[in-house]
Amino acid sequence: MQTTVLVTGGAGYVGAHVVVALARAGYAPLILDNFANSSKAVLPRLRRLAGADLPLIVADVRDRAALSHTFAEHRIVLQLSDNDPKKQSLVISVAYNLLKFYDPDKVAIEVVTFGPGIDLLRPDNTNRKLVESLVAQGVRFDVCLNTVDTIERDTGKRPEFVPVATPVQVGVGQILALTENGYTLVRP
Repeated sequence: MQTTVLVTGGAGYVGAHVVVALARAGYAPLILDNFANSSKAVLPRLRRLAGADLPLIVADVRDRAALSHTFAEHRIVLQLSDNDPKKQSLVISVAYNLLKFYDPDKVAIEVVTFGPGIDLLRPDNTNRKLVESLVAQGVRFDVCLNTVDTIERDTGKRPEFVPVATPVQVGVGQILALTENGYTLVRP
């Protein structure tokens, strides 16, 4: 079995050279990059030069939650796209049950809200304290900025969200990126 080596900034100039050298030396590089100073366009060429499929985690090395999720044994993304209180409660319940069953150190949970589902993350939502409790245990809650922009365009007012919500540009795109990086999609 190959030894896995995490390469932060692995898509950048120096990191890419390190990735290729590690792969050629028999290691299994794992790229972690936020693409602040690099481009995803380099990945196909990098994989060809390394002669290996190079797993990628899109994250910032300064994001502690993202790093802990990188090493979790189980990765789950929960989709919420409905403004149904029963579904909101179900998503919260599933997250709590997963933390209890797997232990917070062994599971990475990300809840992606988009469309009407973003109402879960509004300040006046009755589940606010439960959401904040889950975030304190390492669960990440994403709010789709495309949905937020649409609401602002339609109503003339930008909706507010709880401070623990993590903005992502495209909710469905976030789900796709997570599933491509080993997360299992669950839509309660």
